Amino acid sequence: MLHSFEMGSLEVRKRASQGLALHGRFPYGKRAVLSDGGRNGGRPRKEVIAPRAFAYRVDRPEEDIHLLVGHSYDRPLASRSAGTLILEDTEDALTFEATITEEMQAVSYVQDILRSIRAGLTVGISPGFRIPPPRAVEKAEEVTEEDPSEGIALIRTIFQALLYELSIVTRPAYDEAQVEERNWQPSPKGLLLPKRHASARYR
Repeated sequence: MLHSFEMGSLEVRKRASQGLALHGRFPYGKRAVLSDGGRNGGRPRKEVIAPRAFAYRVDRPEEDIHLLVGHSYDRPLASRSAGTLILEDTEDALTFEATITEEMQAVSYVQDILRSIRAGLTVGISPGFRIPPPRAVEKAEEVTEEDPSEGIALIRTIFQALLYELSIVTRPAYDEAQVEERNWQPSPKGLLLPKRHASARYR
């Protein structure tokens, strides 16, 4: 599973029912810098999540999707199966509205994250997803060369991905260690897709 890069927007609103409405937005089509090339002078690597890349599971209400703290299923905030997470997917962004119930507000980690959001310290939105195998989706992702006028980076574009959760994170940036496990290599005949590790990742 992967976790993403984009700050997006996050807002907390109080409801008359004593529940809290948590609104978030993850915009599509933004480039993330996964690596600047490092000390060895390697090529920078960037990534883009294409519009509606998460549509497969988002468009199926029976597919459960969670809102978590820091990609931890031990720290849930809301979910579709519980009726507390509503998703809206457009060409511009994936947006959500999560209801943080009165019962959940009494949980210590929920109190902590809400304080951190209100303080403006933890406002990143990071989707956890998997890339479907080639047998299911022929072209779920591709790697291309950056426009020479912009730089020399390799750019990975994700066209289709299976979204399992959205997380609220302090720093919405890629985990460098996990990124390095994806072997990005241009070949003489063109660009190869990064090799996927067998384990789940976060972006």
